[in-house]
Amino acid sequence: MTELARDAAAGLDVQEGAGGQAVLDNLVALLDLERIEEDIFRGVSPPHSPVRVFGGQVAGQALVAAGRTVPPERRVHSLHAYFIRGGDPRVPIVYEVDRIRDGRSFTTRRVVAVQHGKAIFALSASFQKSEPGLEHADAMPEVPDPETLPTYAERLAEFPQALPDVRKRPRPIDIRYVNDPPWVTRQTGERPGRNQVWMRADGVLPDDHLLHVCVLTYASDMTLLDSPLARHGVYWDLDRVLGASLDHALWFHRPFRADEWFLYDTESPSASGGRGLATGRFFSRDGKLLATVVQEGLLRVLPPDGQSARQD
Repeated sequence: MTELARDAAAGLDVQEGAGGQAVLDNLVALLDLERIEEDIFRGVSPPHSPVRVFGGQVAGQALVAAGRTVPPERRVHSLHAYFIRGGDPRVPIVYEVDRIRDGRSFTTRRVVAVQHGKAIFALSASFQKSEPGLEHADAMPEVPDPETLPTYAERLAEFPQALPDVRKRPRPIDIRYVNDPPWVTRQTGERPGRNQVWMRADGVLPDDHLLHVCVLTYASDMTLLDSPLARHGVYWDLDRVLGASLDHALWFHRPFRADEWFLYDTESPSASGGRGLATGRFFSRDGKLLATVVQEGLLRVLPPDGQSARQD
């Protein structure tokens, strides 16, 4: 295990609810996987983890594993992933990489994350060498600048009794809500069809393209399922909601730095059958469309009488 990974596992320099460079450095450490054999890597979870491994973490680590078997001039342009079982944050995760194809322009990798002898996550990723082609993109919505918006901590401070567990988690990503957060609209009766946040890594990242892509992948799972919940006026920890990511797809369109502000514009076109679908677009501050994401999540609202719902 690398020195960075050991520090992350020990939770060094991290306090409850902290942010800033020290917390971001621990995220970088989590993404610095240990190579234990050819095409086999091992990752850890932070000590301040919830009951299950955060989906963005396992997706980011799996993408690191895939990227370390690909020439650096080939950059990831898409990933498709399934969350198969809840991950155990108390034990390491082993990532097994299958080299599916190395073509003249594209490289394909498949990664399976394993714990306790069983697959918990599977990812397929495609990498491409840079080449010219057609260019167009949707325009970025008009939104206020991130510096004019309250910080995440300031938003939570407006509701001192809400989300006590969320307040304790270290936050490597600086998040600024453009619209009112879901825990606010839940009380006001609004049912927004759209959720918009500014995001950036809360510090400075090294000049490593793969790392920036993996940090954005990590961040992409942070507010995405807020969109279907907000449309129904319910929210994590405030209502009896049982939720988990089921699958996740990302397409990377243009280069970016994850330690610079990007707008995450998400909405939910559908919810049915105990599942909610959410789509999102990432824009740079100067309006470039950086990436597109789609995720379906398990969303079960438990009955108010306390009857438990089945968990998979």
